[in-house]
Formats: sequence, structure tokens, C-alpha cells
Amino acid sequence: MTETANLPYRPNVGAMIFHPDGRVFIARRTDMPGAGGPLSDGTWQCPQGGIDEGEDPAKAVLREVWEETGTQAVRILAEHPEWITYDLPDHLIGKALGGRYRGQTQKWFALAFTGQDADIRLDTHLPAEFDAWMWVDLKTLPERNVGFKKPIYERLARDFAGLAGLSR
Repeated sequence: MTETANLPYRPNVGAMIFHPDGRVFIARRTDMPGAGGPLSDGTWQCPQGGIDEGEDPAKAVLREVWEETGTQAVRILAEHPEWITYDLPDHLIGKALGGRYRGQTQKWFALAFTGQDADIRLDTHLPAEFDAWMWVDLKTLPERNVGFKKPIYERLARDFAGLAGLSR
């Protein structure tokens, strides 16, 4: 097995989608324990995904939102000024992300949701990454079961707090 330190970080984008009332969109992963159970079970996250070679991060985040939520009813409000990097937990090294990466370096965007809840369709791209979704208060986001990504969500909740309610 390749040493963790020798593995690269996967370039990635993340989308914090703001409802006009200031809540944010989160969805439950289909590949984590608890999926398929009550809405409180499982691991939840904001949409995110890899950046294709040569792809602009702003275009990548809109593509990922479309692929994972089935909606294009969003517009970019802000781009986080920094790339946020995280390492996978030891038990996921060599398994997650195709086994080729030690973690991800992410460019996060705040997006305004401009549609209706019916515009969100988790089944438009199969296999679906998520099986349930909900709007949550931004300050409670890090308290949800976001797994090992909790420090990222704590930071984003602080850094994007001023955008809640600006998506009207």
C-alpha cells in the first residue's frame, strides 16, 4: 500500500446552498451507515464533488449541484477565499475516493436557491449519491452527523454566516 504522505489530494468543489429564508441544504449519503432509515440516521453533507481536469471551479460546482440534486435553480453568491484541505480518516485511506487520494482540497461556494423544493430531484443521475434531503439552520449544520468533515462545516458556518438570508 502506498504511504499516505505520498498520495495526492483530490481537487474538489463544495456547495452550500442557501434557501431564501437563510437555511442551508443538506442531504444524506447513500453509501454511509444509516442510509435508508429515519431522517436523523446516516451521514449528511452539502453537495460536493471532483473537479474535472482543466475545469473551472465555478463551473464544476454548478455541474456537481445539477448531478447530485437534479436542480439548476441556483446562482453563485460567493466563493470562499481559500482552498480547504482535509485528510481522510485512516480507515478510509486506500478505500474512499477510489483509493488514490489522501483527502481532498476543496473550493467552497455559497449558492442561492432560486427555485421551489419540487425542483430538487435526487434521482436524476444514477446511482444517486443522496437518498434524503432537508433545509437546516446554518448554525446547527456542524451539529448534524457530518462525520469526519465536522471541522470543515464549523468553518463554513462561520465564514458564510453573513450570507444567510441574502439569497432573496
